[in-house]
Amino acid sequence: MSHIALVTLVVRDYDEAISFYTDALGFELLEDTDRGDGSRWVVVRPRGAAEGTGLLLARAKDDDQRSRVGAQTGGRVGFFLHTEDFAADHARMHAAGVHFLEEPRHEPYGSVAVFEDLYGNRWDLLQPA
Repeated sequence: MSHIALVTLVVRDYDEAISFYTDALGFELLEDTDRGDGSRWVVVRPRGAAEGTGLLLARAKDDDQRSRVGAQTGGRVGFFLHTEDFAADHARMHAAGVHFLEEPRHEPYGSVAVFEDLYGNRWDLLQPA
């Protein structure tokens, strides 16, 4: 096995999720295919990533799934977005309205700041040392 291809992220709405991940985070939309039953196969990943994990944006189908939107990791940071230019990406994301929960920190392992996606899922923006 060479890598994890996709991680599912349960969302409220396909289009609002696509907009956030492509506009605010700068991801690219790899696929948006109508599955014919009202659902879509929607995949995004960081722009320019030649290979690696993408996000499958899956619309919640019932009350149980809707109750988990934004809380898939129990309030912990569940996603880690690596960058090669922390300052530029942090500034761009902040200007795009991304909600950061803290000021940037410079730790022995790198520069990091926790942010929330549009549903409240916590992410690290991280430039490894």
